[in-house]
Amino acid sequence: IYGGLKLGYYKVFDLILSQSLATIVTNAVIYMTMIIPIATWYLSPLWIIIMTLMDIGLIVIWEIISNKLFVKTFPPQRLILFHGAYEDTLGAKFVTRPDRYRLCETVKLTEEDKVSEVMKRCQGYDGVVIGDIPAELRNDILKACYSGRMRTYTLPKITDVILKSSEVLHIFDSPVLLNRNHGLTIEQRFAKRTLDIVLSLIATVVASPIMLITAIAIKLEDGGPVFFRQQRCTEGGRVFDILKFRSMIPDAEKAGISVPATEKDPRITKVGAFIRATRIDELPQVLNILKGDMSIVGPRPERIEHVRKYTEEIPEFAYRMNVKGGLTGYAQVYGKYNTTAYDKLKLDLMYIQSYSLLLDIELILKTIKILFTKESTEGFSEEKSREMGKAE
Repeated sequence: IYGGLKLGYYKVFDLILSQSLATIVTNAVIYMTMIIPIATWYLSPLWIIIMTLMDIGLIVIWEIISNKLFVKTFPPQRLILFHGAYEDTLGAKFVTRPDRYRLCETVKLTEEDKVSEVMKRCQGYDGVVIGDIPAELRNDILKACYSGRMRTYTLPKITDVILKSSEVLHIFDSPVLLNRNHGLTIEQRFAKRTLDIVLSLIATVVASPIMLITAIAIKLEDGGPVFFRQQRCTEGGRVFDILKFRSMIPDAEKAGISVPATEKDPRITKVGAFIRATRIDELPQVLNILKGDMSIVGPRPERIEHVRKYTEEIPEFAYRMNVKGGLTGYAQVYGKYNTTAYDKLKLDLMYIQSYSLLLDIELILKTIKILFTKESTEGFSEEKSREMGKAE
């Protein structure tokens, strides 16, 4: 679930964190199974804590050594990127992983470019990155790379995400892809709601001491309100008031204008910085889940202004509201706070199109891991924040 064995895929820190979390859970289960048979809670946990720390120490040593061996055996791939009229951010994302990729050349393509000329430029490279280019040209490049056994990294379009979850029908002498496009079934809705109620009740009880301490800390810091309410859109465009612990100064959004948080935003309080980094500010939303306004897993409910703005730019953005908004989801596990609306849409569609109860449980467990990663809470740039504020 945590990807602890994906050497060469995740960074060393992510691998260490993944295996450490798995080890802690495993050892905790071992400890509990030893306590239950002897029916006592007096068995000292000291020995299991010491051995867990030893496990983590071995994990650190093993991952550092194995990663160095992997890099020597499989050096960074030399890549060429093709993009369309607008140079997307895909290249910048590959640049952040110099341990695995070396983006050597970026080329702008149009519908007039010939595939034969494009493939000539690919000679000498280990792989091709295909950005947002015209569909017909992209398909021809993909087939040419497949024929030449060349590795490709492709930025999916919305239609690709929808087709990915298709059911293959073999009722004719040609395969047919079936997409039902009706959202969740009645059985899936019932199972999902049952899981929401059970887990949110447990979370309310377990997290109540943390929530009480957080409320006191917020009140003591500046005397302002403890909670922050904001109107958000959920399934079918229905509007509800989302509940969060206040992490900014009381008048952070003057005149009702939304300005997304930036890195080192001066509006964020000292307590707010901590609860945002640890996601404690989201805990009151268990009450939204109990009420039925939200689900534990689902596309993050957006502000009314953001939905209006994004839908004007990307009409398909409304597809996210085919299911109830959630506390966590694909975009939260695999994206960042400042991930673009278009990329969040594709991530959320992947969840909607491939929904299952097991997927919900998997994403809940994966959410635990992202609490320890700084990138998931990375804010918007100053320029992007001002742009979004002006748009409203």
